[in-house]
Amino acid sequence: MPDAIGYFLLSWIDPSLLALTALGTFAGIYIGAIPGLSVTMAVAILISFTFTWDVNPALALIAGVYTGGVYGGSRSAVLLNIPGAPAAIATALDGYPMAQRGEAGRAIGLATVMSVIGGFVGILALALAAPAISDIALAVAPRDYLVLALLGLLLVGSLSGESLAKGIFCGALGVVLGLVGLDQMTAEPRFTFGTTALLGGIPYVAAMIGFFGVSEALVQLRRPDLPPIRQKVDRIVPPWGALRRHLPLTLRSSAIGVVVGALPGTGGDIAALLAYDAARRSVKNPTHPFGQGAEEGVVAPESANNAAVGGAYIPMLTLGIPGDAVTAVIIGALFIHGLKPGPMLMIETPHLFWFTVGNLALANIFLLVFGLTGIRLFTRLAEAPRALLAPLILVLSVVGTYAIQNSATDVLWMLGFGIFGYFLKLYGFEVGPVVLGMILGPLMDASYRRAMISAADDPAEFLMGFGGSWISAGLAAVLVAALAQATWRAWRGRRAPVP
Repeated sequence: MPDAIGYFLLSWIDPSLLALTALGTFAGIYIGAIPGLSVTMAVAILISFTFTWDVNPALALIAGVYTGGVYGGSRSAVLLNIPGAPAAIATALDGYPMAQRGEAGRAIGLATVMSVIGGFVGILALALAAPAISDIALAVAPRDYLVLALLGLLLVGSLSGESLAKGIFCGALGVVLGLVGLDQMTAEPRFTFGTTALLGGIPYVAAMIGFFGVSEALVQLRRPDLPPIRQKVDRIVPPWGALRRHLPLTLRSSAIGVVVGALPGTGGDIAALLAYDAARRSVKNPTHPFGQGAEEGVVAPESANNAAVGGAYIPMLTLGIPGDAVTAVIIGALFIHGLKPGPMLMIETPHLFWFTVGNLALANIFLLVFGLTGIRLFTRLAEAPRALLAPLILVLSVVGTYAIQNSATDVLWMLGFGIFGYFLKLYGFEVGPVVLGMILGPLMDASYRRAMISAADDPAEFLMGFGGSWISAGLAAVLVAALAQATWRAWRGRRAPVP
C-alpha cells in the first residue's frame, strides 16, 4: 500500500510531471473546443513526438490531453451550437438554448464542475473496481450492444421537436447515411452507387459540423439585424444549491459513463447520449423542458463523458482491450515504450497502474482550474453581432473539418450537409436525429449481425439469448420499459385536451 500511494502521488510531487499534466489538460480543453480537432487525433500526434521520452512524462501529457479534450467540446457546443466532439452533441441540445437565454456562463460552469465530478467517479471506479468492471465488459454480448444502440436511438423522441414523425424520418435517414460505404462484415459496397469516393463512408464528424455549425450560421444570416444576446457571467461557479440538486443525477450519469466507457468500442459518445436519455426519462421537474435549456441536459452528458475516460482505461489496463479510439492509440504508445497492457500489467508493472490513476486524478483537478477560467472571454463569442458571428462559425467549421484528415473532400461534405441541414430546419425538421442515426446506425448493424451469427441465424435462438445472461435480460427489460413509457406519453399527449 505505501508503494501504491507513492506511485499515485508521483506526478503530484515531480515538478516536470506536474507541469506536463497541466500543459496537456490546458491544451486538451482548447483543442477539444475547436470543431473537428478530435482528442484521438491530438493523442496520435503526441505519440509521434513523445516516443523517445521516458514513459511517465509521455503518459502524463497524454492523460492531460485526453481529460481536457473530452470536456473541451462542451464550450463550442454551448456557445456556437457546434459540438467540438461527438461526445458534446447531447450537451448542445440544452447548453445552446441556455446561451440563447444569456446563461452561457452558467452552462459552462455547470459543465465544468459536473465533468470534474464525473471524472473522479470514473477514476474511483478504475482504482477500486477495475477487475470487476472488466469482467462485466467481457460478458457483454453483441445482442447487448444492439440493445444499447436501440436505447440511444430512442433519444430521437426528444430531439424531434414538434413532430415525432419528422424526427423518426431524420433518425432513419441518419441510419442510412451511417451505413454508406464498405460493409463491416463482408466488405461489400453499400449505397455507393458505383462511386469510389463513397467506399470509405460518409465522415460523420464532417456531417456533424455541417448539420450543427454551418446550418446554424445560415439560419442566423437570415436575421443579421437581431441584437446580440448579453451573457450573464457574474457568477460562473454554480451555487451550492444547484450542485446539491444535481448531484444525484451526476452520480447516476457518471455510473452510466463508467460502464459504457468500459465496453470496448463505445466510449464517451454513446455514454453521453445514453445518460441524456436516462435523465430525460427520470428527472421529474427539470429547470426547463429538455431541449429548451434544461440544466439537467448539460449535467447528465458532461458527467457521463468524463466518467467514461476512467471507464475506458479499465479494459485497456486490465485486459489490453481499448475502451474507445483514444485508448486504442494509448495502447500503441504503451507497446512503443516496451509495456504490455493486459492481465500481466498489474503483476509485472503495478507502479504504472497507480501512476496512471494518480495522473488522471491530477489532470481532473487541473480541469477544474482551467475549465473555470477564460469563460468570460469565450462568452464574448456568443455576444458578437450575428453579422460577425455567422462568418466566424463558417471559418471554424471549415478549419476544423479540414484538420480531420487534411481533406478538401471532407470540407465539401461539411458544406453540403450544412446547406441540407439549413433546409431541414427551414421546413421544421431537426438535425439532431440525423447525426444520432449516423453514430448509432453502424453499431446497430454490426451488433445485430454478429448476434444473429452467434445464434446460427435462428430468430428464436436470438431471442432466447436474452434470457441466458443477467446483463442481456436487464438491458432488454430497460428497453421494453423505455418503449412502454414512450408509448404511454404519446398516447396521453394525443388524448390531452387542446386549450
